[in-house]
Amino acid sequence: MRTAVIGTGLMGAPLARRLLACGHEVHVYNRTPERAAALAEDGATVATSATEAVAAADWVVTMVANADALRATLLDDPEARAALAGRRVVNMATIGPDQARAIGAEVEAAGGEFMECPVLGSIPEAKAGTLILMFGGTSAQAEAAGPLLAAFGEDLRHVGPVGSAAALKLAMNQLIASLTSAFAFALSYTEAEGVDPAMFMGVLRDSALYAPTFDKKVGRMQEGRFGDPNFPVAHLLKDVRLMRAAATEQGIDPALLAPVEQALAATAEAGHAEDDYSALITAYRPG
Repeated sequence: MRTAVIGTGLMGAPLARRLLACGHEVHVYNRTPERAAALAEDGATVATSATEAVAAADWVVTMVANADALRATLLDDPEARAALAGRRVVNMATIGPDQARAIGAEVEAAGGEFMECPVLGSIPEAKAGTLILMFGGTSAQAEAAGPLLAAFGEDLRHVGPVGSAAALKLAMNQLIASLTSAFAFALSYTEAEGVDPAMFMGVLRDSALYAPTFDKKVGRMQEGRFGDPNFPVAHLLKDVRLMRAAATEQGIDPALLAPVEQALAATAEAGHAEDDYSALITAYRPG
């Protein structure tokens, strides 16, 4: 397949490499050119514009920061919009369900197809091709996209129409934020009371309260090792805010998210916006 990957940051780059490893012809574009340049060594063709990348491909995979970036890359430029005609766009970035439906309508008005496939998993899973794939679109689109998406994971779940997978992804990401926030709070409190962190983790692992993400983050939290992020604080904060807006739209009280959002915002404002979200611990530690 001839595939364009738009957005070659933390997740986009390993996705492009997976496609190359599976024998796809890959064209890449990133608004910050330096982030795409290294992929040339892996066999990708580095485009100088989104229009060039889209025009060279049959499928377009997008993994950009947010809906504004997606719109700016594919729709705001008249040439890029025109290049969408006859192309199949699979958005893998986390955006709101209403945003997905609106952008999808514009892609279709330009003569293209739009579908969504946000993922669960991070950089290690993207590199290994073991992501959980949540697909939004028609059944025919899911079948057509299957061979492409198989490069990223074997677990493709057809959630429903466009927007439904975006909603499921937001629900999952708010769980990431809420679980990590609660874990950071508990770890900070027990440390302040003089409880051995090994004792805390031992009891937690043996209980029904345990989640594997705790062990993935506890080392970073204890060592203050927040660089080289798998998922930056700023991105998680964006997703929590999207979840709050989407829940409100559905008449669901988002009050539960308020302290989580506050902790993430404080962490970002303290200089950790581009650090791993394990930096949430800094919002709870005394002093």
